[in-house]
Formats: sequence, structure tokens, C-alpha cells
Amino acid sequence: MTAPSDEHVDGSVRYIREKVSGKPDIAVVLGSGLGTFAEGLPDGRQLSTSEIPHYPVSSVEGHKGRLIFAELDGRRVLVFQGRIHLYESNDLAKVLHPVAVAGRLGVRTLIVTNAAGGINREFSPGDLMLISDQIDLTGEFLPGKRPGIRNVPLYDPELLIHASDLAASHGIQLKRGVYAAVMGPSYETAAEVEMIYRLGGDAVGMSTVKEVLFASQLGMRILGISCITNKGTGIGTNRLNHAEVTEVANRVTRDFTTLLRNLLATL
Repeated sequence: MTAPSDEHVDGSVRYIREKVSGKPDIAVVLGSGLGTFAEGLPDGRQLSTSEIPHYPVSSVEGHKGRLIFAELDGRRVLVFQGRIHLYESNDLAKVLHPVAVAGRLGVRTLIVTNAAGGINREFSPGDLMLISDQIDLTGEFLPGKRPGIRNVPLYDPELLIHASDLAASHGIQLKRGVYAAVMGPSYETAAEVEMIYRLGGDAVGMSTVKEVLFASQLGMRILGISCITNKGTGIGTNRLNHAEVTEVANRVTRDFTTLLRNLLATL
């Protein structure tokens, strides 16, 4: 496992700066089935990841692979419409490349979103969950960094409070909990779901944790939102599949879009 190379990040950033003027203040990573948020951004300048030098291309359904630059209420926003998963290439550098690019472009606040399975028995498909903390079960460490004790939370407490207050003012119900990440791509067994529950996890997915760790190392403030698309194996009775994940995420688009647009306008 290697970190994104400075040469590759510089190459991506040079190309982006040739195409897009201005420095983004906030970046948003859109997870599975949540990419439609980007479609309604006003005057968004779109770049396909396939045209950006050294930029990794996602192969997962529901991740279109576009960077969208837009302005909302005077704030410049960079939206990643789709992400790279570790199980796609087993290359952590590709997973971290978008965050490295965002940091090099000047982003100081990162909002990460994902589709996740519900571990908490009180969660239902369609719930939105603010991520208060995370559990990394991928078995991989960030390159070049020794694991150590952190004295600050990964997810910014002030952003969590702000998002909660904003959701309440718009009548949007939010859960709050711990996001656990596994390598994937297979869904978790009932025994694994039970293990994660006992470890303190409220939701489980296959992304986010490495992006957040790396963004934290770069000094970014981070807010995380999970869309609960299904109950974990052994909790729900339905057979899990990617189509279900995407369908439920699409169903909560209205609340998700309202929350995210208002967050971007007020951060």
C-alpha cells in the first residue's frame, strides 16, 4: 500500500486548474445512490475523472466518476460524484487520491456521505445517520503513518451540532452513530453483523474510513452522513443486493438534498 504520489496529485491538480478557476472551500464525497444531488447544482463545471491525468476511475454502479465545481451562496464547492473503493483495486493510493487533490486545491472542510447497512436495531432503511465516530475493520493502515493515540475527534463536534440543528429546523430526522467499515465487496454475514454490533457499530459499509483518516491528517474539518439502505444480515429478512442499496438511497434524495444544500450554504 502506498500514499498518493506528489507527482500524480500535482498532475491532476494542474489539469483541474487549467479547466476551473477559483479555489473550493468545501468538498463533498457522494456515496452509492446519492450522486443525484450533484445534478441540481447551479452552473456546475463538470470534469470526468477519465479525462483527469492520474485520476482513478471507479468501476462500481452508482458512482458516475465526475468532479463538479459549483458556487452556493458565495461558497465554492467541489463535489465528487462517486468514489473509489479499496476492494476495486486493492490500492490505497487510488482511494486517497481524491482527498489529496481536494487538499491541494485548498479545501479545508470535507463532507463524506455513504450508503450503509443498519446494525443498530432501531435504524430502518431510509434513515439518515450523522457519523459520530468510526471503526476501521479493513485491516489496512495509512501508508507512512504509525498508528497512535488521537487527542481530537475525527468528526468535528461543532459540525455535528450544526448539522443536527439544521436538520431539526427543516423537519428532517437524523440518527447519530458509529460507522464501521469492512473491506468488501461481499456483504457481511450475520455473525459479522453481530460482531460489529458488539464492538459498538451502528452502521456498516465499505468506504469512508480511509478518506476520513487521511483528511484528518491533512487538517480538514470533517462531517459524515450515512444513508441506511438496509438492515444488516441477521436483522432484516431481505436478501441484500446493490440494487436495493441504490433504490433506498434514491428514495431519501429529498431529505438528503435539503440537508446537504443547507449545510453547504451555512458552513
